[in-house]
Amino acid sequence: MLARNRFIVLVGVGAVLAIVSLSLQFLHLIPTTPVSEEQSSLGLGQSPGRSRKRVIPVTHTEPPIPDPISEAYGYCNNPNGSEQAWEGHSPVDYKLLSLQVMIRHGDRYPLYSIPRTKRPAIDCTLSPKKTPTHPQLNSFIGHMAQGGRAIWEGTLSSLPRLPNHSACEMGELTQTGVVQHLRNGQLLRQAYKRHKLIPADWTTKQLWVETTGKSRTVQSGMALLYGFMPDFDWSRLTVHHQWSTLFCGSACDCPARNRYLVEEQRRQYRLRVADGELERTYAEMARTLGLPPRQLRAANPIDSLLCHLCHGLSFPCVAAGGAVDNGGCLTLAQFAVIRRQQLDDEADRRKAGLYHRYALLAAHPYLNRTANRMERVAKANAPGRQPRAGMDDVFGLYSAHDVTVAPLLSALGLEEARFPRFAARIVFELWKSPPAPKIHRQGESRENAAGVKGERSTGSNEGGAFLRVLYNGEDVTFRTTFCRSHVRPATEPLCPLGNFLSFVRKDMFSELNAASYHDACNRRTG
Repeated sequence: MLARNRFIVLVGVGAVLAIVSLSLQFLHLIPTTPVSEEQSSLGLGQSPGRSRKRVIPVTHTEPPIPDPISEAYGYCNNPNGSEQAWEGHSPVDYKLLSLQVMIRHGDRYPLYSIPRTKRPAIDCTLSPKKTPTHPQLNSFIGHMAQGGRAIWEGTLSSLPRLPNHSACEMGELTQTGVVQHLRNGQLLRQAYKRHKLIPADWTTKQLWVETTGKSRTVQSGMALLYGFMPDFDWSRLTVHHQWSTLFCGSACDCPARNRYLVEEQRRQYRLRVADGELERTYAEMARTLGLPPRQLRAANPIDSLLCHLCHGLSFPCVAAGGAVDNGGCLTLAQFAVIRRQQLDDEADRRKAGLYHRYALLAAHPYLNRTANRMERVAKANAPGRQPRAGMDDVFGLYSAHDVTVAPLLSALGLEEARFPRFAARIVFELWKSPPAPKIHRQGESRENAAGVKGERSTGSNEGGAFLRVLYNGEDVTFRTTFCRSHVRPATEPLCPLGNFLSFVRKDMFSELNAASYHDACNRRTG
């Protein structure tokens, strides 16, 4: 009888194991979208040109969520790594007409401190003897001492042009942040020097520099500019002050944008409180520090922990006794849980769509300014017109924040891009095609021949003007909403400027059931 019962138990266990084995085999058959090492470092998914062969058809196109720790190191953007930059590449005989660059500031000291822990021990003074360093760092330090010769708008003149505290202040740019943008500037200099875009006798209208009123954005902008144009003439430079982090200038009043942001923040909160593992982790961290969990959350510990990770510092510890029962240290595993939840939030954000609607309204003023600048340059270089000397708008540099770059990426349709890393850059290039025979099929408009779909674009492509968009050195033009479905003829392998102009002035409002920015901003959200 005992042997029979044992046999029945073994059969039952065998059946369970077989079911589990089949389940695991099924799970392993679910195909994943591989991401190359280069694309992973850029925070982007695969390009549209990847192989479509799959063991099982895939209908879910959401990019895979990366490992939280490796993703965090990518966010740090260590400037000692190598980087492939595709700026400046174009078909033969195309001429570069204009360049507009939006950057996020470089590595900074945390904006928040974790209660009852020591602040990260980081020196924010600059020295070529410290790491990371850069061949131009010493000359950059010397050149910044002459900055009083420039025109600084508003309160910018009162801000330090270099980080200068031996114990970093909250939000201060670090030497790592300076080096990141010296390196960015050097990459852009190497990419564009053969195009001779900026004349030797440039004026402030040709070289437009704009920054928010934070020392970290001012200093990041100056570092990139110096890497791009070493020893530039201060007396010809005006640094323009942008009071809004959205770079919306006089077009910031947008009630619907604010409502979408509030709805998005509510979505974030609901997702966060529903994450049991995250709540347990916060409770565990709070016990270690002797704090109420609510106080720990309010201190935004991820900001400080990221700084520790990026600078190779041990995570904070507290001694036992007093308000702290056991004491101890915060751990990498706890950091990984918080970072994992942030990545989950990014995926959920894309599905919900609230942030994208907010982003369309948040990014429109800057995109509209960029479109107007490029259209002016394209018209000045149209066939039959003699380009005037000292043409304006040839180079624009905008030094901003993560809350500037993130909605810009979303508005452009680059939803697969990860949250902007330190020293992230978005580059808009305007190109002019070489003269070509004007041959069109009977009944086909010039706009359709140039690739602009449907009705006539607000800005036609008669001047042979084309656009490229690059993110952290990778060409993402044909992943943008306005050029994703554009068919590239062999003679015109770039995106027509008319597509971009039509998108900014009309098409981007279709998702909001509006006809204009003013209409979309004043329409009630539902």
